[in-house]
Amino acid sequence: METIAPFIEVVDEIKAAGGDAFKKCFQCGLCDTVCPWNRVRDFSMRRLVREASFGLTEIEGDDLWRCTTCGTCPSQCPRGLGQIEVSVALRRVATEYEVFPPSVKSARTARASLISEGNPIQGERAKRSEWTGDLCVKPFEEGMELLYFVGCYLSYDPRMKRVARATAGIFQKAGVDFGILGDKENCCGESIRKTGSEEVFKTLARENIKTFIDRGVKTIVVSSPHCFHTFVNEYGQFMVNFEVKHISQFLLELVAQGRLTLSKPLDQSVTWHDPCYLGRHNGIYQAPRDLLNQIPGLALVEMAENRSKSLCCGGGGGRIWMDTPQQERFSDLRLNQARGTGADILATACPYCITNFEESRLNLGCEDEIQVKDIAEIIHGAL
Repeated sequence: METIAPFIEVVDEIKAAGGDAFKKCFQCGLCDTVCPWNRVRDFSMRRLVREASFGLTEIEGDDLWRCTTCGTCPSQCPRGLGQIEVSVALRRVATEYEVFPPSVKSARTARASLISEGNPIQGERAKRSEWTGDLCVKPFEEGMELLYFVGCYLSYDPRMKRVARATAGIFQKAGVDFGILGDKENCCGESIRKTGSEEVFKTLARENIKTFIDRGVKTIVVSSPHCFHTFVNEYGQFMVNFEVKHISQFLLELVAQGRLTLSKPLDQSVTWHDPCYLGRHNGIYQAPRDLLNQIPGLALVEMAENRSKSLCCGGGGGRIWMDTPQQERFSDLRLNQARGTGADILATACPYCITNFEESRLNLGCEDEIQVKDIAEIIHGAL
């Protein structure tokens, strides 16, 4: 247990950081009944909100850092409390006083990497476009149809580079005039903001926006729901407005326009995992399903918990950078739900989800039983 500041000072800072809504809470506990953490351990968002109302002068354990910002509890709250905003406000205060448990050490490393290299996984900025290999992907120039904002994990992570290459291959097949920013691309900043590092987020956002404006960007296509959410819902505070499309939306448009023909049959079954930041946060449920249903021979089967009830993978809210004991990983539960459908493929469209599910395949020893694929990889295989 660590003391962070006198009571009055912390209450004022929580309010200033956007956490004044905690006063609305009447401790009904509905948030706790739907929180995915309570499937793997004892955790109470209600208790955290109550502690905030008393100033949160002491922090014990990891509870302040557990929220994955999945969006499940706000949808159940009868008072419209905004648990995510309260949680992030508390983290801002803890970050200001440099109070972190050992499990958050990796998140601090991610923050340092964001400041120095523009990405959270310690990749060299100069190597951000090495994923392109021999694909001849051009730098973005004004007048191009769209900017493909690749994102950090797809630029550096060996598994996720395959998604970036599949996406670029689809664009080229469809005749899309697109470009990338290469080493001028920064992390969108969504996850570091959720860990409480507001100034780092603002720096990343301003640099990206300046680059977009300087290059004449009008339309942006992203692979990550976290990038999508940030560009659509958070960059507006900087008084800018770009047309932003998630890859599942854009690929469906290409099919509808006749620019992309999915002619190769895939005689497999697939189950779709709704990422939190694509589904609950932004209401995009149907586009990826409609896209998968365009593939001949591919059978879509649903998990019991789908759409707004989809179970979080555990990677949001900066948790992708934090230590989570194996027995407490939501991704293991979700992968077992996918296995229960009998599907050959667990499909999704989020780098955090894929990273966690791939690790769960190893943890559960089911690599030969079910595949994990991004929707772009599936579409690329159907061309």
